[in-house]
Amino acid sequence: MKHFKNILKPALLAGLMAFGAGGFAQADVAPQYKPYEGTTLVVNFPVFPHYNAAMKVIQQFTEETGINVEVDQLAYLKMRERQTLELTKDEGDYDLISYVVFSKADYVFADQLENLARYFMNPKLADPNYDAKDLIDGYVQNIGVAGGEKGYLPGPTGSLYGVPFGAETSALAYRADIFEKHGLKVPETLDEMVDIACKIPQLEPGMGGLAMRAASGHHASHAFLLLLNPLGGAVFDDNWQPIINNEQGVAAANMLKKITDCGIAGAKTFGPSEAAAAFSSGQYAMFLDSIGFAAGFEDTSKSQVAGKVQWALHPKGVVAASQTGGFGIAIPKNAKHKEAAFLLLQWLTSKETDLKIAMEGGNPSRFSTYQDAGLNAKYPYSATFGEALKFANPDWRPIIPTWGKINADLGTTLSKILTEGLDPKEGLDGVAERAHAIMDEAGYYTWQ
Repeated sequence: MKHFKNILKPALLAGLMAFGAGGFAQADVAPQYKPYEGTTLVVNFPVFPHYNAAMKVIQQFTEETGINVEVDQLAYLKMRERQTLELTKDEGDYDLISYVVFSKADYVFADQLENLARYFMNPKLADPNYDAKDLIDGYVQNIGVAGGEKGYLPGPTGSLYGVPFGAETSALAYRADIFEKHGLKVPETLDEMVDIACKIPQLEPGMGGLAMRAASGHHASHAFLLLLNPLGGAVFDDNWQPIINNEQGVAAANMLKKITDCGIAGAKTFGPSEAAAAFSSGQYAMFLDSIGFAAGFEDTSKSQVAGKVQWALHPKGVVAASQTGGFGIAIPKNAKHKEAAFLLLQWLTSKETDLKIAMEGGNPSRFSTYQDAGLNAKYPYSATFGEALKFANPDWRPIIPTWGKINADLGTTLSKILTEGLDPKEGLDGVAERAHAIMDEAGYYTWQ
């Protein structure tokens, strides 16, 4: 692979080399795949639990279709950096990419992704059994659609640019043994959750209450939004005026500070992986974040809490609300093999493959997968996650081109609130003022 030297893991590279031209003798390739037999697709995936699970089944696509697949798998921030370069070329090296949800606005606004309508309209490509209605609609709205309401949600003017693949919602993991030992009630509200978080260090000296991401930047803002949404708050009102500094915003910031203050040393610098590792190593009694970490907590080779973890719905405030986020897959505008890439996209997100990946520990993209008896027998927490999706909010954060700059400012400010004693109201007032200036410059008040 001339473009990706030293990127692929040796074991993965060995596997991909076996998929090269002539690597498989295709006995019975279905007619719809025949025109693309021998094509080599280059795809860009993140190093992430869902995609690690997908790598265990992707070879089956080549066996079924005769289409070879080479995977450039990178840490997701490096993945974004590489895509920023690749998507601006006249002809890119990637045929299919994964993207984190907040990249959707940037890529669509820059006209760097294919509108998927003409592929789903093509009877030679579109599988009549794909059953798009079975895809989790909150994920599709959040990750795949652009151009509708607010510019990033469904509506009469919306179009589909991607399909959820590695999408996620949020839920609360807790140590069932610790809760049983001390007779603790599983929290149903944010206030109950925070109260227990600060009781745990007293009940279990040396143990933190609630592990959450809190590191400066988008991690802190993510944690803040996990609290803001259930409190009924939002970043903007319906006229794009910042309201992040209102009563709900200040309450969410104070709540996040209290949670981290009741944590162990280093809690205020946690990213999602660090928070998950702290919970997995037995240093915390609760973990509030993505369902994508669930399978890892039950991995006995890595987790010290396997068999001791149960899950509950994201605690509510004035409303029940959980995140929508994670990853989707899309076809770049400058891809070389767009139709073959669509066949891979469709195969990866089909009912059959979605279940296979979920059985390997991936995140389902379909309602039917969550209802599968085999999946729920293997991963009992899946039933809770299926229930959580009823409250997943596709408008959990504003997926607009200006969000990256505002999000970075919010995360930096929250870090100062958590670590430097900055007054929450003062800090959020500053974020709101700067956000207004950013939105004004971008033209969001032109028609007001």
